[in-house]
Amino acid sequence: MVIGSGGRPVRSEWAGYVVIAVVVVLWAALVSCDVGGGGHGDHEGPVAADFVQIADVAPAPPPPAAASTGSAGTFSEDCGRNQQGIRNADNLITSPGESGGAHHAHDYVGNVSTNAFSTDDSLAAAATTCADGDRSTFFWPVLLVSDGSAATATNGDNLRVRIPDSVLVEFRGSPVSNVVPMPRFLRVLEGNPHGLTAGGADTEHVQWSCSGDRERVTRQYPLCPAGQQVVRIFDFPSCWNGKTLDSRDHHSHLLYPGPSGLCQGGTFPVPQLHIEVAYTVPPGAQYAVDSFPEELRSPISDHAGYVNVMTDALMAKVVDCLNSGQHCTS
Repeated sequence: MVIGSGGRPVRSEWAGYVVIAVVVVLWAALVSCDVGGGGHGDHEGPVAADFVQIADVAPAPPPPAAASTGSAGTFSEDCGRNQQGIRNADNLITSPGESGGAHHAHDYVGNVSTNAFSTDDSLAAAATTCADGDRSTFFWPVLLVSDGSAATATNGDNLRVRIPDSVLVEFRGSPVSNVVPMPRFLRVLEGNPHGLTAGGADTEHVQWSCSGDRERVTRQYPLCPAGQQVVRIFDFPSCWNGKTLDSRDHHSHLLYPGPSGLCQGGTFPVPQLHIEVAYTVPPGAQYAVDSFPEELRSPISDHAGYVNVMTDALMAKVVDCLNSGQHCTS
């Protein structure tokens, strides 16, 4: 119970707002001390409206029912959780050849050489953190926390970065049909790093949750009960146009299936990349993703990138696993 002035109890539905307000005040104090992404001392945000108690989030609708013609398998890769601290402020998909073009830091797993100047040849020749030898690159903005006593890592931009507790890299099939192989060097961006200033465009697939309440998924930062982890979920589009490895907006060549799971005409179902990144956020600590300064660390600016560098043989193994309904671990 929260006690108000005069010893009267505050109505219980206001308790969550009190917690959020206190947390946001702590974050504002931190920002004023120039702790943040990319060295931007005037980088403000997030705000109270960016947070929600996970218990206040409605359960998500169930996914499309799997048909007998579907590919119900999964293929999981162990690519680590970036214990090596591989980070930079590049984005080889949206800003190739531009060092620091992202204006915020990304965590990487998989290909250890990824930067703005990477080429297909350099990626194919590099080492990888994936146990099965997959040289694909997977990346997303770092998560920042405000609690100085927490176990954080600091990079060259003075970012206080939370290292993920776990990273799941998994490929999934289609609920309605078999999948076909992804082409090597396919590139795609999931989400919109300019989601806030774009008025929410292309942010409908942003997903945040808590480890103990996974049926509740939100586009806001979840405030999780003690003992639960904050979970970021990236579900990439999986309907390829069959023609190009990229597009001007970095997602028109690879679309999301419709509500029933069907790909629209002229596109073909490929393995869907599903990534989950989980973090322990200390009780009472503020947190947010790093972002472009103008995005104010909004949760809807969250995004992830992927470049497929699997060999044809490994991709064939993934496709066979999905289409045969197996649950494979590399």
